[in-house]
Amino acid sequence: MRTIRRAAAAAALLPCLLWAANPALAGTPAAAPGAATVRTGTAAGPLQPETPMSARAQVGIALTEIGPKTVRGNSKVKLKGLVRNRTDAALDGVSVRLRFGNRPIISRSALEEYSETPAYRLPYYGPAQRLRSAAEPGVKYAWELETTAEALRLPPTGTPGVYPVGVEVLNAAGAPVGGLTTFITYMPDDTNFKPVALGWVWPLADEQHRTNDATFLDDGLREGLAPEGRLSQLVNAAEATDTPITWAVDPALLDDVKTMASGEYTVQPPGADKGQRKPQSREADAWLKALAATAKDDPYFTLPYADPDLVALVRHKMPQQVRAAFAPQNLQIATEVLGRAPDARIAWPTGGSVGHDTADWLAKNVLGDGGAFLLSSRHFQAPAQGSPNAATTFETGHGAKPTLLYDEKLSDIVSDSGDTIGSSLLTEQRFLAETAMIAAEAPALQRTVVVAPDRRWDPVPGLAQRLLEYTKNADWLTETPLSDIEDTAPQPRTWNNYPDHYERYELGESYLKRVWTIGRRAESFHSVMIEPYRLSYEKAMLRIVSSAWRADSEDAKAARVALADRLDRDMGRVQFLTPESKRINMTGSTGTLPVSIENTLPGQAVRVRLVIASQSTAKLQLGALEPEAQIIELQPGERVTRWVPAEARGNGIFRMDLQMVNPSTGRPFGEGETVIVHATGYGQIALLITGGGLAVLFVGVGVRAIRARRRRKAEAAGDGSTGMGPGATGGPGGVPGPGFAGPGLPDPELSGAAPWDADGAGAEPGAGAPAGPGGPDPGISRSGATRADPGAGDTAR
Repeated sequence: MRTIRRAAAAAALLPCLLWAANPALAGTPAAAPGAATVRTGTAAGPLQPETPMSARAQVGIALTEIGPKTVRGNSKVKLKGLVRNRTDAALDGVSVRLRFGNRPIISRSALEEYSETPAYRLPYYGPAQRLRSAAEPGVKYAWELETTAEALRLPPTGTPGVYPVGVEVLNAAGAPVGGLTTFITYMPDDTNFKPVALGWVWPLADEQHRTNDATFLDDGLREGLAPEGRLSQLVNAAEATDTPITWAVDPALLDDVKTMASGEYTVQPPGADKGQRKPQSREADAWLKALAATAKDDPYFTLPYADPDLVALVRHKMPQQVRAAFAPQNLQIATEVLGRAPDARIAWPTGGSVGHDTADWLAKNVLGDGGAFLLSSRHFQAPAQGSPNAATTFETGHGAKPTLLYDEKLSDIVSDSGDTIGSSLLTEQRFLAETAMIAAEAPALQRTVVVAPDRRWDPVPGLAQRLLEYTKNADWLTETPLSDIEDTAPQPRTWNNYPDHYERYELGESYLKRVWTIGRRAESFHSVMIEPYRLSYEKAMLRIVSSAWRADSEDAKAARVALADRLDRDMGRVQFLTPESKRINMTGSTGTLPVSIENTLPGQAVRVRLVIASQSTAKLQLGALEPEAQIIELQPGERVTRWVPAEARGNGIFRMDLQMVNPSTGRPFGEGETVIVHATGYGQIALLITGGGLAVLFVGVGVRAIRARRRRKAEAAGDGSTGMGPGATGGPGGVPGPGFAGPGLPDPELSGAAPWDADGAGAEPGAGAPAGPGGPDPGISRSGATRADPGAGDTAR
């Protein structure tokens, strides 16, 4: 929508800023100075150019001063400015001359036509000034013209009169080679009209500067917060005048500024390998304080967080982002900064345009039983009777809602004021002319007008303040709070529906599909976090669907990719610890396999459920963990290991899948891992050999026992030996019989019993003893995590 508005306003203002003329188009030269009428138009409209004008004038011209802003019967009218030769050669005999019309413009549509009329088409001419020397290429030359209201022959009408004036640039032959057209407003001494009640919406929003809550895409906001920056200019303008305004505040902007003011912050442009730390911004802190002090007596309302493209989100069935944009926890920052809750309830969709479904949602969830829509007058037909006013109603699925219509033309003129002093002067003159024309159209009626500049309005320094001052001081205007206009009687107006071709200006389907995918992953991430939440992607998801991206698809894509990468990195901080080779050895047909999970998220605890599955259940069977062992809670920096019972049916390599899931929903978290289990169990031959060895062991033990018994009996009888030499019962040479020391049972470490099985032969020492009053053993947290777990790649027990 911003593209549409800027294009329309540029078309309206461009002829006023600069016009180009081919000498061949000039037609018959104007009469000599002092002559009266050169060519006359009608009161209803201006003369139209007979042929198209060229794309670029030979001489550029700009205003640097025009006054007075309100011309009266005894006023002297002065215009100053600059001209610059745009050609590659010097131009001799260049002069500037005043052109004007002395018939008042009778309607705003006629005013629009005059704004597109080149100066040389205006019917009368006035004083001229010739440059003292040839106009050299690229050199600027000052000019000044002065006349009087009497010389301009402005008739008294009893109402404000708007008249076209222009300045044409002539070459030595008297042919126009440049010029501009603007307006003056004449106020007669005796008046009989009602001033127009005008209310301002003062927007505070910006482009999106962050990916996640901790990382900025750029440091561009610092420039806007500088003393001469855009955002400072808007606050300073409001502070310098007492014209009532209603602030429209994007909480995302306040969130960004507060982050910069609170301490160091990180800037990492899309595609950069690492971020750069920036110092705490004193400008940000000063701006927040100035805003709170300036706005303390003004009403304000909040835009949805990050000003998302609501129409596109509703169209593509993404209600979660819509709800999050209006969630109280995301709007709370405005209350914190301004020191009070919003005292106006306004629903202002992007561009003042809204579709049926979006309007129904806003009517139900934002306005409820109070408040009003703020929409563009472009989408409503003129009233059947009378002149248009700002207050009307809008029919929704939840009843007729109060609606304020801001003046589309006036708001566009204010929004697209250019970036030079000359362009801002033309904007001021056009603002005064438009508002005076509103007063003159129906002088006996009380008219109401709302002006709502573009969300990211960037006026030339000083322009915003001057517009507020004109609102207060112009004879045909009376400054009015928005709430007072909202309370006026609504005027029946017919809505034109949301134009179909506007869809092409919304965030597109392919873009939002990718955003939806990121949102699903972010939702999965959040679902495993444990309160208190110190990491959230909810606001980040709103930033990448901001309406600010509508006209900047390249940067929108870069921001979206940067957010996806950041989310992947954060989710990767909760991970399985596996060997680099992804291999676990299992020495035996049965055993337990270690599965370790680590949480390196700063300050954020998580809870997951461990799901393990064998890819070949016929070859590798995995035992089930106890339900409480499957749930793993990890504090920041903590690592947990679970031992999974396993049985391999034969030697070989088998694959085991590891996955973390949400304990409540079972929804997978992260990508999971696949590890290889290398089983080296006993074969049949090894079992026969082992069995034979055990048999020999038992026979040897038995023989030795019999011999020892005989020896003891012999010694008791007094006729036996000491067991050494040929007579010894120990056998020839006294060599002990074969056998194993100990009971002859396998080592408990090789038994394959679970380490937590306190009743089994393979229980760890002390496993059957009750825990003392001191709680868990040293090194083990209450969640069951241990910081002394075996490292990745350990052999299964």
